[in-house]
Amino acid sequence: MKVFVAGATGVLGRALLPELVARGHEVVGMTRSASKQDLVRSLGAHSVVADALAPDAVAQAVALAEPEVIVHQLTALSGKISIRDARHPERSSGAIMTNRLRTVATDHLLAAGRAVGARRFVAQSFGAFRFAGTGGPVQTEADSLEPDPRQTGLEAILYLERAVTTIEWGEGLALRYGGFYGPGTGISAAPDAVMAGPIRKRRFPIVGDGGGVWSLVHIEDAAAATAIAVERGQPGIYNVVDDEPAPVRELLSVLASALGAKPPRRIPRWLGRLAGGEMATLMMTEARGASNEKAKRELGWQLRYPSWRQGFAQGLD
Repeated sequence: MKVFVAGATGVLGRALLPELVARGHEVVGMTRSASKQDLVRSLGAHSVVADALAPDAVAQAVALAEPEVIVHQLTALSGKISIRDARHPERSSGAIMTNRLRTVATDHLLAAGRAVGARRFVAQSFGAFRFAGTGGPVQTEADSLEPDPRQTGLEAILYLERAVTTIEWGEGLALRYGGFYGPGTGISAAPDAVMAGPIRKRRFPIVGDGGGVWSLVHIEDAAAATAIAVERGQPGIYNVVDDEPAPVRELLSVLASALGAKPPRRIPRWLGRLAGGEMATLMMTEARGASNEKAKRELGWQLRYPSWRQGFAQGLD
């Protein structure tokens, strides 16, 4: 099939393009920067340059590609977070731009897809953690997800999911990815990885009881799930996470060991709130994880790294 990938040079795009090519698809990768065209080509795809926030440019790029499937992987989240951004994530430039990409750019891509007669649309959503007033520590796609001022960007995420899964001209799937780890991500063995440096220096403490539950997924498994969603699956929302949602205190302790670092320090909740802000503290203490049963059952997705424990030991490099 002809597949158009917006956000082709992002962390998932770089893993997804060769996966799609290996499965026999003809792939066009869209990037905003002309300097990244060679990267797209090196991954086996044709390249096109367009600003996702410019409707005419998006329409033209999609029209030239004539795709059967459009994949929306656009974000502006580099993974590099300053102390100021941690305390007020809603004010960070990356979060503000990502909200626009999840709303305005989604509308542009959907309009372009309708115009060319695309039959399928797959979009990136978020499921690494959530804050919820009801339900257990691990939640499914059927559990209510309502706007919550404590979770930055949630309204934009919900906008994207509604827009994509209700299209009338094709089949729309929104994939709620867990936190990415593995080569090229913020959780890897690379010295400059966002989490590796602070953990090695014991500057990434466990806040409070560390009981917040996170869901992770190896970048290769996320790419594989996305490629499957390009080919099959009913419209709707799917959690793309591994088999083992886990408390932050376990994740960070095992990650530190995998990186050859000393165990993380522990600090009280009040100090975590003072140092990192309310959002970071809630992530450490109250977040809920996600179940992947639907994605495995309905997409037939099989994980290379069913647990982050195995992935940390074998798949960080």
